[in-house]
Amino acid sequence: MRRADHHPSRRTFLDATGAMMAAGLAAGCTSDSAQPGRHAPAASAPGATPPVPATGRHQAGITLPQPAQPNLLAVVADLDATVAPGPLLAELGQAIRTLTAGTDTRLLGLPPGDLTVTVGVGPRLVRAAGASLPGATDLPRFSRERIAPQARGGDLLIQICASDALLLPVVAAMLLDQAGDRIRERWRQSARRGTNVSVGNGLTAPRNPLGFIDGIVGPHTSAEQQRDLWLAGPPAVAGGTLAVLRRMELDLPRFAALSVAEQEAVFGRRRASGVPLSGGTAASGPELGAKTPDGRYLVPADAHARRAHSTVVGVGHMLRRSYSTDEPAPGLLFISFQNDLRTFTATLTHMDTSDALLPFTTTTASATFLILPGFDRQRPLGSRLFG
Repeated sequence: MRRADHHPSRRTFLDATGAMMAAGLAAGCTSDSAQPGRHAPAASAPGATPPVPATGRHQAGITLPQPAQPNLLAVVADLDATVAPGPLLAELGQAIRTLTAGTDTRLLGLPPGDLTVTVGVGPRLVRAAGASLPGATDLPRFSRERIAPQARGGDLLIQICASDALLLPVVAAMLLDQAGDRIRERWRQSARRGTNVSVGNGLTAPRNPLGFIDGIVGPHTSAEQQRDLWLAGPPAVAGGTLAVLRRMELDLPRFAALSVAEQEAVFGRRRASGVPLSGGTAASGPELGAKTPDGRYLVPADAHARRAHSTVVGVGHMLRRSYSTDEPAPGLLFISFQNDLRTFTATLTHMDTSDALLPFTTTTASATFLILPGFDRQRPLGSRLFG
């Protein structure tokens, strides 16, 4: 593999080395190390979190596990122009199966727990397979972007999620070593989710760095996911979905300087509970027509809850697995999954005109990917698209 930065910082080297040393120490302290000849999968340790199956109709790491794991590492890379995507994706899928099952010795004895790895391909590769396929369109440019060329677009997304943060650099190193010189890394982002908060109807969602509950609205039921999340066809992409990845810096000091009432007017929800300013429950959604006795909307005209509302925009729902970041700056890694890219583009275009939240954000990385359908032993990852 060729990294965009050929001279990693001393801190990066020490972080990676520390992770590998800790992994090695953990492996040496297991009961298996004291009993030569026994090589039980790491996931079989007493009390270990059951592994999340990597195979099936859909890839793991989108709707499963639920709730989402607290730690994420996203790696965006390009394929060398001479590389055939099919064999590479098949190899990655095989490695993902063994890593998530805990049977890969490259995990250094670490139990995989709820580890998931989700793989997507960018518009250039999708267009090579079929110009009219979902996922063949690049994201347009929007306002409030400060994106370096290497942080826009990309051919390959590897999303790694787990409850154990130690797994992320180890798994990334193994998968990137598997790919070797066939890919060149563009950028990566580590991020984490806050503690989940109950929002009613059996649903939970985390708070974002601005203190508000994030990701309340979405396609949660199977029927909603069939309608708004999963691609129904063509056959080569059925069971997949479209992902949008946006890294944003947040102006935390300026937002914190607002009163609580002003912050709630920006979002259109109560900060403590997530309940819309129009009343009801967090999960019930805002009543956009509700007004005060003097005729003012309870949910302000420029509130985020109104400007991004699917019925106002005229699109379906996004499934969001947003994560907080502190490097390279405090902010948010926004990840949305939807079966129509217009769900995202139309929403952000509508927000661009007068959403009160946007002035506190600056986007520094942006990409979209076709998340490949699920796979198994008989159908390797990506085989229906690049077979």
